[in-house]
Amino acid sequence: MSTPSYGHVASLGDSFAAGAGIQPMADRGARRSARNYPHLLAERLGARLTDLTVSGATTDTIIDIPQGLPGRKFPPQLQGLLADADLVTITAGGNDLRYAGSMIRFGVAGLLSGRPLARPLGALLSRGVVPSPSAADVAAAAANLARIVTAVRAKAPGARVLLVDYVTVLGPGTRPGPGVPFDGVTLDALRRLGERVTELFAVAADQSGADLVLASERSREHVLGSAQPWVTGLASLRALDSAFHPNAEGMRGVTDAIIDYLGGAA
Repeated sequence: MSTPSYGHVASLGDSFAAGAGIQPMADRGARRSARNYPHLLAERLGARLTDLTVSGATTDTIIDIPQGLPGRKFPPQLQGLLADADLVTITAGGNDLRYAGSMIRFGVAGLLSGRPLARPLGALLSRGVVPSPSAADVAAAAANLARIVTAVRAKAPGARVLLVDYVTVLGPGTRPGPGVPFDGVTLDALRRLGERVTELFAVAADQSGADLVLASERSREHVLGSAQPWVTGLASLRALDSAFHPNAEGMRGVTDAIIDYLGGAA
């Protein structure tokens, strides 16, 4: 089937949509790439784009709380949504469950633990455990994601709303090694945390009736350790900005998933 026509795409979300670390940057303060999936999607559709994504965003900073980053303060993303948007994508909720932050924290700890002079700092960072969200935690994040959908429909009543979940970072075949500086226990815990993030999107879609594009499913053969990963690992502290996030190929894969979804549901 052909893809429906859309004239104005708007995107809300965090670093998994903003494209942290993918050059060139459209907005360095927001850590927003000019080659993230919102930009690629608008290009494919021949649509104008309002990209409101900001790395580090939570569902709250999308809904009604300003977000502060070094040197910048961003208003709640929903404030920038225009009434004539006819396709709105939303990728958020992982930071509510401390997903990316936990991967980065324990990844840095793993790197530093392999360096004699930095080993004490690595040990300090590795204290504690990977978050294990309860059912209530997942439900709260999902409810906020559903609130975003409701608010989008109120501000842009003609818009089709797509929840786009996260690409899968750590799969069953991912093993500790170069770019994956976790021990086996930590790796398994982070994989389970990623599954909770995927779950919150399914719950939010069920609650809100929004369309759900499963980037998580589309990317399962492209996790860290695969032949063609759609995500960046952490082999050096110099790569911290993009660690455990979609790479350029991942953003193209997510875009393809959205285009296929729109065409299939036309």
